[in-house]
Order: sequence, then structure tokens, then C-alpha cells
Amino acid sequence: MEKNEKMAGLAFLLLLGGLGIAALFIVLFTELAEEVMGQEFGLFDSFIITLMEAGAGKTMDSIMFIFTEMGSVWFLTTLSILVLAVLGFRMKDKWGILFFIIAVGGGSLLTLLLKHLYLRERPSINEEIDAIGYSFPSGHSMGSLIFYGFIIYLVIRAHQRSWIKGLTAVVLSILIMMIGISRIYLGAHFPSDVLAGYIAGSIWLILSLIALEWIQWHSRSPVPPVHALRKLLEPLYKKIRTKIPFFSK
Repeated sequence: MEKNEKMAGLAFLLLLGGLGIAALFIVLFTELAEEVMGQEFGLFDSFIITLMEAGAGKTMDSIMFIFTEMGSVWFLTTLSILVLAVLGFRMKDKWGILFFIIAVGGGSLLTLLLKHLYLRERPSINEEIDAIGYSFPSGHSMGSLIFYGFIIYLVIRAHQRSWIKGLTAVVLSILIMMIGISRIYLGAHFPSDVLAGYIAGSIWLILSLIALEWIQWHSRSPVPPVHALRKLLEPLYKKIRTKIPFFSK
């Protein structure tokens, strides 16, 4: 029982840490949005776009088009159906299904909300690469981070060999990065749009996974989370009371 309490307490601290990281990302996104709307990111955007143009070519165009399609709505929707089928029929994970829908579907709605909140125009309009509507934040970047990030979480939580988990995390992380780069290269977004998409996507993904972990914890653990945290911090509190007179009163 004591071991269970310690494990539950540590898990609770990790959840609190996740909330702290999400709060930090919210501050970063707010600051970035204010600077972008104040046109203070012009030099940064121009510098990155110039670097992209220096490496332009027909072969690179084709490569970047493939990457951008892997973050498109139709592609992620198709993969989402496959993920839901695996979660439902093979893994029988009802909570995984629910929070996958919340993460991916809610992330799409949040993207639309943010785009219509900031109303930033795109560098260029091109329907062939799904570059229509408003630009900030990048929907491809935000959607791919949420979707592929959730896949990384599912693989890490599954009973797989360590090298498979590590390889999956590295490959999908590179894919997420390349999707964002492709949007800049193809002229669909400013670099600051992509950065904002990654930050906003991280916020939503972290909150979704924290909620999922919390629900699963309550359904599996016999130890109440607040009780577990109190038991975990009790030795630290006793040390503080003995060393600092103020707390001993």
C-alpha cells in the first residue's frame, strides 16, 4: 500500500508539472501573438524565408509537397480513422478513443478559433497546398503536432520494446518539424505562424493527455491522488518544520 501511495504521489506531481508546462506555453503563445500582431517578427520571418528560398528547386518542391500533405486535413483524417479503429477494436481503450477525439477534433476547432481571432493574412494563397483562409497560427503545424504527438504517447504507453518507442518518437518528431518547414518553404505560412502552431498544439496536447492520465488514474488506482500527494510530501514537510522555526509554531 505504501509503495502504491508513493507511485501515485509521483504521478500526481508529474501531472502538476504538465500543467505548469502548459501554463508556460500559454504565456509564450500570448507573448508571440502580441509581437506578431505588433509586426515585431518581420525580421525573423524574412530571415527564415530567405534561407528557405536559397535552397529552392524542383526536387525540393516535390519533397516539401509530400511533407505538407502528411499534415493536411484529408491525410490526418484518414489516419485518425485508422487510429480509432485500433483503439476501439484491438486495444478496447474507450478513454483513449474519447481523448483522441477531444485532442484532434478539439485542436481543429481551436485552430479555427485562433485564426479568426487574429485574422493574419497569408504570405500567399495557393489552394493546391491547402493555403487558404487566415495564417496565424499554422493549422498544419498545430494539427500535426497534436496528432503525431498523441501517436507518440500511445506508442510509449504501449507494451513495446524501448528501441521501438525511441525510434517512433524520433521519426514522428522529425516529421512534425518537416511539416512545419514545408509550410514555410511553400509560402503557405510565415515562420512565426508555424512557431505559434507548435506552441498552441503543445498546450492542447498536454492538457488532453493530462486529462486522459487523470481519468485513467482514477479508474485504476485505489489511492486517492490528493492523499497520495500528502503522503509523499509529508517527510519533506517534517524536515522543514524541524529546520525552520516559523513552520514549527
